[in-house]
Amino acid sequence: MADLKKWDVEDPDFWESEGKKIANRNLWISIPSLLCGFAVWLYWGIITVQMLNLGFPFEKSQLFTLMAIAGLTGATLRIPSSFFIRLCGGRNTIFFTTALLMLPALGTGIALQDQNTPFWVFQVLALLSGFGGGNFASSMSNISFFFPKKVQGLALGLNAGLGNFGVTTMQMLIPLSMTVGMFGAMGGDPMTLLSTSGTLVGKIPAGTETYIQNAGFIWLLFLVPLAFFSWFGMNNIRTEQVSPNLGNPVSSMAMMTGMLAISFFSAIFGLWLMLPEAVSGSGFKVPKEIALFIVIALTVSLLKIIPGQIGQSLDRQYKIFDNKHTWVMSIIYTMTFGSFIGFAACFPLAIKVIFGYQHVLVDGVMNHDLANANGPSALMYAWMGPFIGALIRPVGGMIADKFGGAWVTHIVSFVMVISAGGVAYYMKAAYNSATPEEHFVPFFILFLILFAATGIGNGSTFRSIAMIFPKEQAGPVLGWTSAVAAYGAFYIPKVFGEQIKATTPEVALYGFAAFYIVCIMINWWFYLRKDGEFYNP
Repeated sequence: MADLKKWDVEDPDFWESEGKKIANRNLWISIPSLLCGFAVWLYWGIITVQMLNLGFPFEKSQLFTLMAIAGLTGATLRIPSSFFIRLCGGRNTIFFTTALLMLPALGTGIALQDQNTPFWVFQVLALLSGFGGGNFASSMSNISFFFPKKVQGLALGLNAGLGNFGVTTMQMLIPLSMTVGMFGAMGGDPMTLLSTSGTLVGKIPAGTETYIQNAGFIWLLFLVPLAFFSWFGMNNIRTEQVSPNLGNPVSSMAMMTGMLAISFFSAIFGLWLMLPEAVSGSGFKVPKEIALFIVIALTVSLLKIIPGQIGQSLDRQYKIFDNKHTWVMSIIYTMTFGSFIGFAACFPLAIKVIFGYQHVLVDGVMNHDLANANGPSALMYAWMGPFIGALIRPVGGMIADKFGGAWVTHIVSFVMVISAGGVAYYMKAAYNSATPEEHFVPFFILFLILFAATGIGNGSTFRSIAMIFPKEQAGPVLGWTSAVAAYGAFYIPKVFGEQIKATTPEVALYGFAAFYIVCIMINWWFYLRKDGEFYNP
């Protein structure tokens, strides 16, 4: 498609005669591309469950590490991705970032064909899956330029909301795809289940053949045509407000590659600091909170010193850091979206680890490795949480429009505290029981409530940002807060993995509940006090 040198969607005549058709075409190519990005980013939550079912020779805590690696990288890649559209153009960006997803998808399919594949290979592939996490920032920025203000909320809501359904789509599609050898001889041989698996329609008994490699290969069926459509169906907007100094596609992709490489370096360095030597880390065991701070600060600093156009553009964007509310809203949005994306990443494996095994005393020592034939199938139930969280997100925005964002966030926070505490209670009971399935129903219902609360909170928080910040800062703040909150996809699986190894998984939920209480106090202090700078924005 030709680059657009005239683009004035605020002109009603232009919008109706030309703009609407072009904008809608770009939107409906963007949505499935973003959906696939979320799917590839978070598919380790499903893959690791099946790796356990097949007897891959890795510890449960190691498998949680794979999700954490993908989460950390994806969140870090959001930082440079926020600036891609202005520097590199919409079509160039969406095509390139969609095409990059083929690397982890293909590599994952190949690696999963052999149970003897070294763990470091899966770590590298989880790192590359982070491409899917970074896509959100550039995709939302791009779509915002195609629509007039009067319908921008709907357009961005469709892009973000349907894009988030990539998590649910992945959790439904991957289990189904693993039941069929759909790629013939090129797809590799099946493996035999050692433990009961399942799909959204029921359990699959042990002894059944399964094609775990399809969890990677299946996405190539979508990514290849999407890359084609994004190149031939989308547009760069070459106006002063969008991409005024756009070079040729090759130079744009080279620029993106360089900025992504900086973020990869920061993420790898942070992971190296905190991981033990057994999983390719330094063994320094730097606390994850400190490592996260180092990763973010290093990424922002290295991007800032890039000379020329990139550095100049970032100078303007970095002014948001002088506003204290940028940091306040980053904390609050981490509570909502960070929880949603983190729980979505680890929910399947948490179900498997807690309810898929009997927890019995053997020679006076609690054993957690005896398969539970009566346990619920993680692959059957896990998709419901992210589905509810994504589906209810627009509702949060609508309620916030009527009653105020801070009040809605406040109420949601209390619900999150109570439900997280309840999940922790039943999680502890299950992890100390030979029949953990007896505690699954209340655990599951409370977790669904927790997902729903995060979804409503996502909508109400976005509404508050639009009311608190001046127009020129609102966009960059949205990008920054979404990047910070996305670290929940790293932090929550990492905490779960640590507590599973310590045989105290309930501690993770109690810790999250404590964080939600802190967020309640912050939200009240800044936005619900009558003497505050803003009241119920």
